[in-house]
Amino acid sequence: MQTPDRSPSPSEARCLTLTGQVQGVGFRPFVYRLAHHYGINGWVQNRRGEVRIYVEAPTDLIDKFLYSLLHQAPPLAKPVLTQDRPVQSEGTTAFYIKASDADSLAAVHVPPDYYTCPDCLQELHDREDRRYRYPFINCTQCGPRYTLIKQLPYDRPNTSMQDFPLCPACQKEYQDPLDRRFHAEPIACPECGPQLEFVEHAQSIKGNENALTAALTALRAGKIVAVKGIGGYHLMCDAGNETSVQRLRDLKPRPAKPLAVMFPPQGKDELAVIRKVTTLQQNEAQLLTDPARPIVLVDKKPTTQLARALAPQLNQLGVFLPYSPLHHVLLADFGNPLVATSANISGEPVLTNNSEVEQRLSRVADAYLHHNRPIVRPADDSVFRFIGESPRPLRLGRGHAPLELALPHKLDKVVLAVGGQMKNTIALGWDERLIISPHIGDLDAARSLQVFEQVLADLQRLYEVEAQVIITDAHPGYASHRWAQQSDLPCVPVFHHHAHAATLSLEYGDDIPWLVFTWDGVGYGQDETLWGGEALYGKAGNWQRVASFIPFALPGGDKAGREPWRSAAALCWQANLKYRAPREHDLIYTAWQKRLNCPSTTAVGRLFDAAAALTGLVSDANFEGQGPMWFEAKATKTTSASPLPLQLTEDNVLRADWTPTLRWLQDKQLSIEDRASRFHATMAATLIAKAQHLREQHGEFRIGLSGGVFQNKLLTEQVMTLLQQAGFEVYLPEKLPCNDGGLCAGQVMEYLRQDL
Repeated sequence: MQTPDRSPSPSEARCLTLTGQVQGVGFRPFVYRLAHHYGINGWVQNRRGEVRIYVEAPTDLIDKFLYSLLHQAPPLAKPVLTQDRPVQSEGTTAFYIKASDADSLAAVHVPPDYYTCPDCLQELHDREDRRYRYPFINCTQCGPRYTLIKQLPYDRPNTSMQDFPLCPACQKEYQDPLDRRFHAEPIACPECGPQLEFVEHAQSIKGNENALTAALTALRAGKIVAVKGIGGYHLMCDAGNETSVQRLRDLKPRPAKPLAVMFPPQGKDELAVIRKVTTLQQNEAQLLTDPARPIVLVDKKPTTQLARALAPQLNQLGVFLPYSPLHHVLLADFGNPLVATSANISGEPVLTNNSEVEQRLSRVADAYLHHNRPIVRPADDSVFRFIGESPRPLRLGRGHAPLELALPHKLDKVVLAVGGQMKNTIALGWDERLIISPHIGDLDAARSLQVFEQVLADLQRLYEVEAQVIITDAHPGYASHRWAQQSDLPCVPVFHHHAHAATLSLEYGDDIPWLVFTWDGVGYGQDETLWGGEALYGKAGNWQRVASFIPFALPGGDKAGREPWRSAAALCWQANLKYRAPREHDLIYTAWQKRLNCPSTTAVGRLFDAAAALTGLVSDANFEGQGPMWFEAKATKTTSASPLPLQLTEDNVLRADWTPTLRWLQDKQLSIEDRASRFHATMAATLIAKAQHLREQHGEFRIGLSGGVFQNKLLTEQVMTLLQQAGFEVYLPEKLPCNDGGLCAGQVMEYLRQDL
């Protein structure tokens, strides 16, 4: 910070209002220090969602102060100046922090949870510091936010820290404007803050060091420990112990779904251990060390010291660094990577309550490392994968959500978009603001619905707006749709793939028409069939289906998502090829012939399921997407292929015929690697052929890729390369997941544009 120019100029009084991310990020102490640096009198005050600053000084100093305010803010702050107006002088003779105004009109911005900052980490490992090895160390630059805030303004009594009175030493830091912990609302120390408790076989060990020692002993013995973190519990075990990892899989049960691994920092290079077992790229390293500390999918090295059962049949591993002080102490002491998978029943939201986790996971966890700081609401870990050289979110959670985006136009009402059935998230929209919740999960279980309803109520209470309209997926069988229909508010249905396409409009605009390929599992279409292989032309609020695939009848309907052989059977039977169902063949084949519980679909996700089954790779899936994920991992060769045959239907939809793939997918003289590579190349070539044909018909457009299929890195990068070579502009969501986690945002865009 440069020394200010003290040359005289006319004095004035001004009032500044700043919104954006200015609460819970050390912004007021920064303003205080900045004002003292420039010799400016006045005050700074937290209001509900905004910061107001009154300043008295020569005009040139105020201008320099304002520039520094916006351009030298703390790393986690994102201030937005919304008002700068002259006011009458109050005659202040110093600069001070004014008490928060809880009665002001709300302009709320809720900060997400943050990692442990370098300053706190240094203290954590400093034997002379009074917070040495304290698992809940934090300051204004770091620590929990979203998961401990009960209401705004963001003051300690409005958080889950309200029951931890500050000791004299912490109180002094909290009240000192020059201290890093000035008004750090979660501030705590071993004398006055939260404490750990270790529980095993109903035996309790309390006290931070004693509990940590017991947890480490259990982990070293190969046991599974449920560890309470920032936004919920992790199930942890030794990632190098094959027996422990397999036992975790057997008990959860999670037979095949990949497990995330948390790595200990080592020396000055906190990524050193990760580099030993992965081919870590520079962009991946940057994302891993981002303050949000997400899980990042990176390529595994062929042989590692980690358990083979962590990510069976896959080429990538989900890795992340410790982000809470408890994780840092635990990983540093253990010295090796730990499995850190969400402590939940598969598909449900992560567990947060001490007694509930013991009750619901008693058959999985051998022991529990609790703490007594309540988690107000769950926040699972964020997950990213690099596709096309850019980080793409697969799941929005801790550190990234709640996510706020700007809408292109003002909403006429407060709207609540309730997303889909799988990977559910919800969105709250009003004026030109859009808030997307953290990942909730699949709405198949009672607890998922409880958390779904909790988050719905939470967002409205936190942001102090009340929904007037509910927007939902058009599928009548979705739990979110049923909830919306049972509410007392007007309900607006949006077709699944229209919402997928509209996420591109939200991120990149509608200045020229879009051609969006919406490839996923299945979603309710305008003709009441299950879409999933569509290309939609137009813009948000006005989509026209212009391309698809030959539809096929799925025996068993929804069961096909977990039983890929059903998709294989559907394709073969429709093409008059032999295929024997692995069970109840005669019954299922007869039902298929009569079209009993055999809905028609065009879903590319089911085509990938069928390919995985026809090659003998996955006939029955243990988790959603297993077949396509394993199939992608087998496609190790870059190859070229011809597109599938295209035909224009009477309703002017360009349909691709998947029939030619069936014979070579079943050709056992070809390796699975060859067949998987060829299938990916064929699907990519087919997409390009459709785009080129439609360009001749519609003229220029930009191309979007949205839907769960485009989580497939190999397919998507092939498509992007071919499209760019053909002269197309191609876009994939960057702020939102391309899977159903982004549906709620697209639903709001469809509502916003419906009358334009």
